[in-house]
Amino acid sequence: MPTVSTVNLTAPLLLLLLWATQPTMATNWLSLARLPRSRPVSGAAPCARLRGLTPGQVGVCRARGEVMESVRKAAEIVIEECQHQFRNRRWNCSTTPRGINVFGRVMYQGTREAAFVHALSSAAVALAVTRACTRGELERCGCDRKVRGVSPEGFQWSGCSDNLSYGVAFSQTFVDETERAKGLSAGRPLMNLHNNEAGRKAILHNMQVECKCHGVSGSCELRTCWKVMPPFRRVGVVLKERFDGATEVRLTRIGSRTALLPRDPQVKPPAARDLVYLAPSPDFCHLDPDNGIPGTAGRRCNGTSRLAPDGCELVCCGPGYRAGRAEVVQRCSCKFSWCCSVRCQQCKNTVTIHTCRV
Repeated sequence: MPTVSTVNLTAPLLLLLLWATQPTMATNWLSLARLPRSRPVSGAAPCARLRGLTPGQVGVCRARGEVMESVRKAAEIVIEECQHQFRNRRWNCSTTPRGINVFGRVMYQGTREAAFVHALSSAAVALAVTRACTRGELERCGCDRKVRGVSPEGFQWSGCSDNLSYGVAFSQTFVDETERAKGLSAGRPLMNLHNNEAGRKAILHNMQVECKCHGVSGSCELRTCWKVMPPFRRVGVVLKERFDGATEVRLTRIGSRTALLPRDPQVKPPAARDLVYLAPSPDFCHLDPDNGIPGTAGRRCNGTSRLAPDGCELVCCGPGYRAGRAEVVQRCSCKFSWCCSVRCQQCKNTVTIHTCRV
């Protein structure tokens, strides 16, 4: 009678098998935003169960667990900011109902949209980790103490400057890990790494200075200042502008190495802070569930604007929209009291709403 043998798989082997059956997407870690707040995202066992992470990212999770709550927050603000920046575009950063690929299979293609998400994601990790440093939530880092002395403008550097170098270093370790594991001879890893760095530079080049005055009666005889990161909304605006001006590139061999150069030789090579992409975008007009594209049917649009990005002719892929009337409740007849309060009435108004045809 034949015998049946069993094989005991160790936890690391199970993790590798699970990861091997999933499509390798560098942005799958964004699925951390879908986890309930009560679920831990650090520790050996919890890290191994985070399906959106690659084996290398699981290793980072185990080694630097205190940072993973910041990574979860980064995933949340990426989705929120992406949907804000593209709220009036055909592709509006819509998310899939479930699974680890939050933005759908459109991220598999080397498009402008994928470039933007990569840049925004790497910036979000750098910002969230740096913010945790400043707040004293991480044991291994704190304020940036290298910012000291007197500035050329004459103020004294002091206070708690944001330790962006720590956040950037962690972002490079965690976000870039997937691409470096693939090697740097293919076009998509090079594209992703370029855009990841462009996202982090969007923070670096928009750092701000905050100051406090010292002196009798606020005379500001002495000013102490420190560096702070820009709001993430500002980072989103900058990267959206880079998205609109992104450069289409192709993989080119130069001697013994490969590089991304503009597909059009008349276009100047992109700078480090620019976004690059390898493939044209789909039109996003029609429903394509397999690729996570919801189409534009039923979307609200601006019927009074023809050329703006939110205009119905652009959003609805032509003049395929209709107008309807709807009743909305708005605040009106507001009155300011003498101290710190506003009293308003509720008024009903009928407005015209334009939507893309089904």
